Parts: sequence; structure tokens; C-alpha cells
Amino acid sequence: MRYLPIWLDVKDYPCLMVGGGEVASRKSEMLLKAGASLTVVAPTLCKNLQASLERGDIEHRAKHFEADDVQGCRLVVAATDDECANRRVYEAAKSAGVMVNVVDTPELCDYTNGAVVERDPITIAISSGGGAPVLARAIKARLETLIPAAYGQLAALVKSYRKTVKARVPFEHRRSFWEGVLSGPVAEAVLAGQTDRADQLLQQAIDDRVDSPSADGAMGEVYLIGAGPGDPDLLTFKALRLLQQADVVVHDRLIPEAVMNLCRREAERVYVGKLAADHSVPQGEISQLLVDYAKQGLKVARLKGGDSFMFGRGGEEIALLAENAVPFQVVPGVTSASGCGAYAGIPLTHRDHAQACVFVTGHTRDDSLDHLNWPQLAQPRQTVVFYMGLKNIAEICRRLQEEGAPSDRPAAIVEQGTTPAQRVVIGNLTDLPERARKAEVKAPALIMVGDVVLLQQQFAWFEPSHPGASAFRFRHKL
Repeated sequence: MRYLPIWLDVKDYPCLMVGGGEVASRKSEMLLKAGASLTVVAPTLCKNLQASLERGDIEHRAKHFEADDVQGCRLVVAATDDECANRRVYEAAKSAGVMVNVVDTPELCDYTNGAVVERDPITIAISSGGGAPVLARAIKARLETLIPAAYGQLAALVKSYRKTVKARVPFEHRRSFWEGVLSGPVAEAVLAGQTDRADQLLQQAIDDRVDSPSADGAMGEVYLIGAGPGDPDLLTFKALRLLQQADVVVHDRLIPEAVMNLCRREAERVYVGKLAADHSVPQGEISQLLVDYAKQGLKVARLKGGDSFMFGRGGEEIALLAENAVPFQVVPGVTSASGCGAYAGIPLTHRDHAQACVFVTGHTRDDSLDHLNWPQLAQPRQTVVFYMGLKNIAEICRRLQEEGAPSDRPAAIVEQGTTPAQRVVIGNLTDLPERARKAEVKAPALIMVGDVVLLQQQFAWFEPSHPGASAFRFRHKL
């Protein structure tokens, strides 16, 4: 380890920035955020620094650097475009015993700033020792996606109750108490922006722990998470965070292994199958399973493909949770129609082709499609997306034509959309069933009907032959 990680208090301490350009402006931002009393030495200032001066954030000495400028400073930064001038700053600071940083010159740095992830009062800094700042920024970008923006508020709430907890919760139970707070309903309320509720929950948790010092809480929580259509990159930040803290993951067949690999390694995985007309575990048993796990005090992730509230029977599952007073959260996912349409290059709406979009289930409890409003579905200038309709594709195409849809109305099937195995079969209401049979299309697959299908060849960015393609994909066209 080349550098010692420390946190230095610069609030109200004099610090010096030598240079008045854009680089100096960027380097000034962190010092000002930390409350430094910053003086900028430069003949002229860039627009941003001039604005800082006008706000009274900095002091400006409109001149070239002199060695005496470093006297009394806590930190010095050299950020000019003149290597000789930067070295003079370095030598003056070293002579005066002041820590100095020469931008982009690691050998002339007593300290480096690194890339910073800020969730005030929490601060995370990533350093490459000045050797690979681009890599440090890449790591920062990754961390930014993993650490919720409200963690700072959570830290502030915890800080405000530290003395109370210290006074009321016995020492031997304090650690487990805070662990429960940071991974339970209190933290979730903060992250949901419900700070008043979080405050109430924390007060209640303290009272409960005083009454029962060793209790860790009997009730868990269920997270109903939409996993999207397949590409793990389409998961939301919240979905990823909850997957990482779940004790149990109850999942369907359609969840790709790449998504399952994002779950906490120690989590128990419970497979409940679910294909159209072939449920390895009945829906009622799945719902009861969620209740049973939660009553054991476990955090349960119910992971479903697409969006749980879009033909995902999510409403049925949370109904039983509500009846049993089990806390739950619903995390929306990218619904399959939206995700598969985007990856296939089929826009669901388009000013010239479709002014409406209809999502329809192609599979029902009694396997009958008579309940659908076929005259409405056959109307022009709209896109109709059939979920779980592959088994009934011939009937779907026939019924649309019987209600007046032209036989040459464009139609498509998107198989395993958003994944490397994605295939798109293009046809019309007359020939699509036969094309699907010859292509041996298998579920999961969506049927899309409407003139927007005509745009697929032009917009198919996810295909290897398309100019915008960056990875190998396969499109089946007969």
C-alpha cells in the first residue's frame, strides 16, 4: 500500500489552489465541499471560479505564484498547465512543511484525492495511487450504482439515536440491534423517502428491545421483485439491493442464471417452476410459502420475470401477505413487451403507425380466449402484444382476421427477448403460425401485431448484421 487512507479535517483551514483554469475549478470543488477556506492564486479565473469568487466561496490573488503563498496553509494544490510552475509550487510547499498535490503528477504528490462516492455524511474514496485514475473512476461509477442515494439520510438517522441506544440498549445486544435496524424496515423506510415513518419505527424498535433485550424481531419481509425479461442489466438498482440482502429467493423457471447469480451467495434458493398450464408448485402454495418464510423472520425475495403486476399474478401473492400482516415491498420490473420490443427493434408506439398499445394475455385459467375483445384488438393503428400466447398463436391470428384485421397485417414473435439467445420471427397474420412452427420457437416468447413490426429491420440494433450491433445475436427469418 503506497498511501495511507486518512480523513483530514480542512473545515475553516486555509488551503491554496495555484491555477485558475478548469482543472483548478474541478479540484476546488471537493475542498469547498469540505469547508476549506480556499485561496486561488492565478492571474485570471475561468468562468466557474469567477462565479465562486462572486458568491464569496473563494479568495482570489490575481498574480503569479510566489513561495510565500504557501505559508500557513494546510493543503496546497498545483493545477496550472506549466510544469515548471507546478514544480516551483511543489518545492515551496515541501520547504514549508505543507502537504502538496500536483495534479496528474504522482511523483510530486504528498497526497492524492482519488475518486469519491459521497453520501454525506458517508464518504467513500477510491485511490489507484495516482497510477490509474481512469480505473478509479470506473470503480466509483460501479459503486454509485450499488449504494442508494439515501444512505446519507440513514447515517444521519442512526447518528441522531446513538446516544439513546447507548443509554437504553445493553452493550451485549447493541450490535445485533443496529444490524437489525440497518437491514430491516427502518432502513427500508429511509430508502423509500419515508423519514418520519423511519423515525417512528426506530423509536418503536428501541422500546421493543428494552422490553425484550435479546429479541431480534419475529416478522420478516417479502420483496416482490420484477426481474425484467432476461438481460440482468435491466434490473433496477432497488431490485439488486434487495436481492443482495434476501435470506430466501423464491423464483420461477424464467429467471436466467445471470440474474440468479446476483443474489446473495448464502441465500436459500427455492424453485417454484411455473410454465403456462404447467405449474410445478400451485399458486396458492407459493403464496403461503412466502407467508411462512416471513413468519420465520426471514427476508424473502419473490423473483418473477418481467413485471410482477403485468400478468405475473403478483396481486394474488401480496393479497395473502396483506391478510397475514406480512410487510412487503413491490419492485417494478421492465415488462416483457417493453423490453423485448426495444431489443427486437419494434417500437410499441409510433406517430405514423400506432397511437395505442394493448397488452393481452394469450393464456387463461380455462385456456379459452373467448373473453377477449376481439373486435377491439383487430382495430388498426395500434400495437397488440400477446403474453404467453405461443400455444394459441394459430387461434390468435385467425380470430383477429375474423374480426376484420387484414391478412397481411404485420406480426412478429420475439423469443427469449433481451438475451443473447434472442430470435425474432417476422411474418403476418396469415403465415406467422407456420413460420413459428418451422423455426421451432419455444417459450418464453411474445407475439406482437401491428404495423410497427415493419420497422424491425431498420431498428434491429441488437442483431449482429445491424450497423449498431456490438455483440453477436441471431435473428431467424424465413
